[in-house]
Amino acid sequence: MVRNWILSVGSIIFGIPFVLIGVDHFIDPSWYEPIVPEIIGFPTFWVYASGFFEIILGLGLMFQKTRRISAYGVALMLLVLYWANFNMWINDIAIGGSKFGTEWHIMRAIIQVMLIIICLIIAKYSSESSTLSE
Repeated sequence: MVRNWILSVGSIIFGIPFVLIGVDHFIDPSWYEPIVPEIIGFPTFWVYASGFFEIILGLGLMFQKTRRISAYGVALMLLVLYWANFNMWINDIAIGGSKFGTEWHIMRAIIQVMLIIICLIIAKYSSESSTLSE
């Protein structure tokens, strides 16, 4: 019972930043566009698409019925979107008017891995809690 409460509250807290950042993709797409890899083109489209998925998956984390699939979705999204962060690192691209050093990019990669692990933990325990509550 306590674990389900912690999972629910933790998933809501974890989902809120994804929703807020997703909304920001629509408010200020030009901030994100520079890090979209040139090879895929259409940076505004990809910024809007990633913002859409961040909002939908972030909201999905907040509800028990969609939490497990959303957690897997966020993990996959973080893996795919790391390409943009890696592009920013390798090509020394400024975002928001700032360029970042190697240490910052390494920390960003570590955080990305930690976020993916949290998603996988949420997915694991969400499937167990939904089985327990049936």
